[in-house]
Amino acid sequence: MAAVAHRGRGRRTINEINMVPFIDVMLVLLIIFMVTAPLIAPSMIDLPSVGKAAQQPDQVVQIVVGKDESLQLKLKDKSTPISLKEVASAVKQAQSGAQNPAVVISADKAVKYEAVVKVMDTLQRAGVARVGLSVQLAP
Repeated sequence: MAAVAHRGRGRRTINEINMVPFIDVMLVLLIIFMVTAPLIAPSMIDLPSVGKAAQQPDQVVQIVVGKDESLQLKLKDKSTPISLKEVASAVKQAQSGAQNPAVVISADKAVKYEAVVKVMDTLQRAGVARVGLSVQLAP
């Protein structure tokens, strides 16, 4: 119920909010944060970095996804166009002689992410162990 003030002849309600308790609570919270902030140790996050692997692959099979989502298989200096259905068998065949094979997927920046994921999924379902994405570092 609203408080009623008696001023003169009429009765009027007081429609002001008392800010003092609100300010007191905020000052107490400010003091608590100021005291506890130096006690909190900053945490370190170990982010992965692009670097050299411990063991270099014997043979690198590169799959290039073009702007029109066409696929090409690059092995050494030889490039052959392939379809998504043929990717797994072509990679397995190319990796057959190597002991430590790796597959790198390179895609144009205009290609939809879905096209790259489809290639990765196809390779994973075929049991290809080492699949990486080609990155271009800024100069």
